[in-house]
Amino acid sequence: MKSTRFDAIIVGSGFGGSAAAYSLAKAGLKTLLVERGNWARRDALDWDQESILLKQRYRSKSPIFVKQYNDKDFKAVHPNEVVGGMSVFYGGASLRLRENDFETWPIRYTDLEPYYGKSEHLLEVHGEAGQDIYEPARSTDYPFKSIDLTLPAVRVDRAARKLGYRPFKIPLAINFTNTSRTVCIKCLTCDGHPCKIEAKNDSTTTILRRAQAFDFEIMPNVIVQRFVEKNGKITSVVCIDQSSKRTFELSATVVVLSAGAIHSPAILLRSHLEKYENHTFIGKFLMRHCNATVATVFPFHTNPDNTFHKQICLTDFYEDFRKKYGSSTGIIQDLRTPSSSVLKHYAPRGSKNLVALLERRIQNMLCIAEDDPSVDNAVGLSPETDAYGLEIVKVVHQYSSRDCERRDYLVDKARRIMKQAGGILSYAYNLDSFSHAVGTLRFGNDPGESVLDKNCLFWGIDNLFVLDGSFMPSPGGVNPSLTIAANALRVADYIQDAFG
Repeated sequence: MKSTRFDAIIVGSGFGGSAAAYSLAKAGLKTLLVERGNWARRDALDWDQESILLKQRYRSKSPIFVKQYNDKDFKAVHPNEVVGGMSVFYGGASLRLRENDFETWPIRYTDLEPYYGKSEHLLEVHGEAGQDIYEPARSTDYPFKSIDLTLPAVRVDRAARKLGYRPFKIPLAINFTNTSRTVCIKCLTCDGHPCKIEAKNDSTTTILRRAQAFDFEIMPNVIVQRFVEKNGKITSVVCIDQSSKRTFELSATVVVLSAGAIHSPAILLRSHLEKYENHTFIGKFLMRHCNATVATVFPFHTNPDNTFHKQICLTDFYEDFRKKYGSSTGIIQDLRTPSSSVLKHYAPRGSKNLVALLERRIQNMLCIAEDDPSVDNAVGLSPETDAYGLEIVKVVHQYSSRDCERRDYLVDKARRIMKQAGGILSYAYNLDSFSHAVGTLRFGNDPGESVLDKNCLFWGIDNLFVLDGSFMPSPGGVNPSLTIAANALRVADYIQDAFG
């Protein structure tokens, strides 16, 4: 690193941080991106399910203490850390929120729509407009067309249509057709894995690679401890080098926090901003979707060619709970079946060996249900410290009966589809992941009710923006990745106008 002074410092390299970095660097701002993870290795072990899903090859050295499902005690969880953030491990699903999902937001869908299109092009999304019955209005087409359905996806598609539903191809940020880069070989290691051949369009293979054409630098393996605030400005960013544990400071005209909905509020809490009215809401209203996998056993091998088939999505039920609860239900989508060792690890006691033996006869559906914001679902700091002397992040989360009602509703629909497809036995497994975590630094129109203003500027501090999923006051019922990227591009335009 040649300098400690920049026009913009961005903390975190997921969808929000990467999109902001690209936009600001392209506009001519000297931009630094700081990331606590290191680069993905992109080798054979990245496609090994035991290495990634069970042994957690990229697990953080710093735990997060989590209490959920009425647990009496906190459990230590070690999230993945890598340049590109959770984009490196996501499965590529790239759906927009619907117009109705913005009812509680300080902006409307139309404010974000142009940036959805820009994000789809940055991420080279493959999709087909006009197939999703609840697809919101769009001004641009997808940059690439979807590929043909593979056999397991055809099975789900036909069964859903026989029941009167209208399935469509999931818009995917996976490189199936752009021959200027490595093309997807249709293996089974998208969800949860880094792509060894860089055919999944995570933020490192698309957005950050484009950003490197400008005045842009990435600093991996560095933890942001806190921000130093003075007279309504962030004057410096206090960092820790993970290798040497050396502490140092950086400064910039603009600071963008994009460390994710769990680590971003932790950084602000360590920054001691209690004098600001909005401080009381930092870390509150954590949401993560209320998800379940429906695993169904068939009397035949469901994927004899071992091919990619995360291709089918259903939004038929998206609005079924809108009048009742003022929010969406969610979606159902096809999902690959993990290896026998992973199935055995997560299967209920007494059935582990049997489930492992049935691996080739199982096909899964993922149910993504919207969950409600609750002030009691929150991120805080523990008095215990990690290896770097930082207070360990703690998370408290409990689903409401309404959250579970929506999830169970989708589970029932998924079971019907799989039965129609020929399935003989289904099991619903509730997911514990925080991969869709949003909401802990919500934006709004009033500092007495939100942490950020409508441009994701921290109320009272005129150079601190937050551009990860924590800005969202409600999650909608789809993967939030595309929305996070689109919002980051929207706010980056505002930053350029204000500070460029």
